[in-house]
Amino acid sequence: MKIVYINPNSTESMTDGIVATARQVLPEADIIGLTNNQGPAAIQGKADGDAAIPGLLSLLPVARTEGADVIVIACFDDTGLAEARAQAGCPVLGIGQSSFVMAQLLGLRFSVITSLPVSIPVIQENIEQQGFSGICASVRASGLPVLTIDEGGPEVLDCLIGEIEAAARDDGAACAVLGCAGMAHIEPELASRSHVPLIEGVAASARLSMVVAGRSVPVQ
Repeated sequence: MKIVYINPNSTESMTDGIVATARQVLPEADIIGLTNNQGPAAIQGKADGDAAIPGLLSLLPVARTEGADVIVIACFDDTGLAEARAQAGCPVLGIGQSSFVMAQLLGLRFSVITSLPVSIPVIQENIEQQGFSGICASVRASGLPVLTIDEGGPEVLDCLIGEIEAAARDDGAACAVLGCAGMAHIEPELASRSHVPLIEGVAASARLSMVVAGRSVPVQ
């Protein structure tokens, strides 16, 4: 089975982290990443997302040539997801929607912890349109830019844990959804400090890719 992750932004290091996370979840799968070199360095809000879509869509034929059984849009905003599904010719998942599906399957009311406030309206609209409003407690901005999150470090971890704890304490969230692809590689460190379960979209999409491709999901 081959899964191709398309990073809608132009930051190669994020693509590398996304692919590494997916390979840890599904070591038996053939997983590669493509980077949208025509896109912005980070997707923070609707304007960035709109700017990324043409380049993202231009990578769909590349993914099919690579033999993709499933394509994953590796931006939590699910940038260009509907357009990609209309053109891809194979199942296409988004890491945002995959996270929401996983929370629903687990029966957990969730809060999304994302980057900047400009990202909140896009995520809220996706949650509503995809039918997950009933189990969403809140969407919270950490105030950290995407590329700062991707860099990681103690201050980033402290800030994100603070928002996760506030979501559980103040919003009644039973789990926290990590609302940025740049959080994928720091999920283990966050999980070790969190008092509620975490759902990370790259890992969720990898597991769901096995389902939509008609394969059995490995027991871990």
